Amino acid sequence: MSRSHRARRIASAVPLVALAGCAVLLVRLVQRQTGTTGLLVGLGLAILPVPFVLFVLTWLNQSARLPGRRLALCLAWGSCAATTMALFANGWVSDWLTTTEGSTRGQLLGAQFATPVIEETAKGLILLATMLPLRRRRPGLGTGPSPRARVRLRHRAVATGLVLSGITACGFAFTENVLYLGRAFTDDQQQRLESIGLGLSPSLRDYDGTVQTFVLRALLTPFAHPLFTALTGLGLAVSLTAGRRWLARLAAPAGWLAAVALHSGWNAAAGLGTHGFLAVYTLLMMPAFAAVAALAVWARSRPRGLPRRDRPAPPVAPAHPVHPVQPT
Repeated sequence: MSRSHRARRIASAVPLVALAGCAVLLVRLVQRQTGTTGLLVGLGLAILPVPFVLFVLTWLNQSARLPGRRLALCLAWGSCAATTMALFANGWVSDWLTTTEGSTRGQLLGAQFATPVIEETAKGLILLATMLPLRRRRPGLGTGPSPRARVRLRHRAVATGLVLSGITACGFAFTENVLYLGRAFTDDQQQRLESIGLGLSPSLRDYDGTVQTFVLRALLTPFAHPLFTALTGLGLAVSLTAGRRWLARLAAPAGWLAAVALHSGWNAAAGLGTHGFLAVYTLLMMPAFAAVAALAVWARSRPRGLPRRDRPAPPVAPAHPVHPVQPT
């Protein structure tokens, strides 16, 4: 084995070791907050919506045609590295805001402003690394791609941004759901023990907090985090395929800011009561999800005027019939 080949293998192994370390650390941190039973219950409940989300993203990936190793990297980053970064950063910022602004105001500022910035930044870092290969020479700077190639590239870039952001956010939401569901189960179990003890068999009513958390996070909003991060992915896709220089420079920051704003609005809905939450869900989240879903369908479709790759080109008839030469 040559020295350069050995160096490449070591360089490729470093991220895997780092992600494995983050996974072990996360398991330990979540277990400290939920207990072993809460961790196992959270894992079992949080995994239920994941296959559905991954199925939708796999369908969309037929247009992006991304390799499995890149998808696995984004999934591991979202579920391990991004959540580890967000867990520590949110804790530090929350403690600082609570100390400087007071408990109530500090928690409000942390949930509505600091947390969206931290989490969307942590998830967006991997998009920069995985989407930069789409960068190309812009039209007008030398010889750009043909109009057909530009249309195909635009479809594929949008699909790539949606798939990679969705996969990353799916992993992030999974780990976050493990924590929230495990906490809810542990709290419900403690309240049950304090109220009725161990003499009666448990019922579903004893775990209202767990049921409500599962319905809210796994059934009503399984695409919440993918929706936020999709705006960052779309901004990067526009930035990497735009022909205008100003649009290429502004699209990525604008997408990130839109992701932070939508995430902030969603977090703010938690403090508005039931009616306020339903209003935000209906007037903000559902239209945003419908718009991103329409973009996904557009990116998944074949660009108009482009032939299918799997369909052979029709034979071209000669301009003038060719008659065989008759022997004399």
